[in-house]
Amino acid sequence: MTTAVSSGAWHSVVELPETRRLKKPRSSGITMVIDKGLGLRETQDLLEMAADHIDFLKIAFGSSALYPSKIMKEKIALAKAHNIEVYPGGTLFEIAVFQKCTKEFFHRARELGFTYVEVSEGTIDLPPQDREKYIRMARSEGFGVLSEIGKKDPTVRIEAARAVDQIFADLANGAEKVIIEGRDSGQGVGIYDERGKIKSDLLEELVEGVRDHSHLIIEAPQTSQHNYLLVHLGPNVNLGNVQPHDVLTLESTRVGLRGDTLRECLKNAPKSY
Repeated sequence: MTTAVSSGAWHSVVELPETRRLKKPRSSGITMVIDKGLGLRETQDLLEMAADHIDFLKIAFGSSALYPSKIMKEKIALAKAHNIEVYPGGTLFEIAVFQKCTKEFFHRARELGFTYVEVSEGTIDLPPQDREKYIRMARSEGFGVLSEIGKKDPTVRIEAARAVDQIFADLANGAEKVIIEGRDSGQGVGIYDERGKIKSDLLEELVEGVRDHSHLIIEAPQTSQHNYLLVHLGPNVNLGNVQPHDVLTLESTRVGLRGDTLRECLKNAPKSY
């Protein structure tokens, strides 16, 4: 992997302050965008502006079941043409588990063109042996796998030690990354309190337990959450559930083009003015 360079409208005039930012293809610094129903023209507009800054497109919840097949295939093909991986939200997988049609689910996902699937238990419960079975099944069907820890129920809290054990188990079973649940609101679940503020002690326990946070994708729908995570974990932390209209804002923050992270870049930079 190589670091990003300034090749945009201000190339050769203004260089990006953050020199550690990695460019695609990358395994760290991933941005996963949550798509809650963008039309084809909206998707095209997004990709024209920001495809270089998007690694995954998640068709949110179970919403892909409402797409006409033709539109779904065209949207997936459009994203793949821009080197973006596409997967259906974990809720649809959970419905397939509940309805006992996982094999058919994987077959249809491949037919539509999805490249990844998410193995989650945000609403249902999966015994450890079932998590392992479905991760391995998805891999055998040719998909990349993202697993997820955490519940959508705000009364169920993440226990750091148990979560770390599950993260290592999922990775050993073939998951490429493990997502920390944050929903599309970033409030009251996962590492967030009811106001959307990060529980720093819980985050620290998870990161220290995993040791290498490149194994994680932290769902962070709010820009204030992006700022905190980038300042504390660096420009190449993996972030998910990024709203489409926030992609360039996030990338600006990653590369030091916003005050929060520019301040950090300037601390160790030689003064040139």
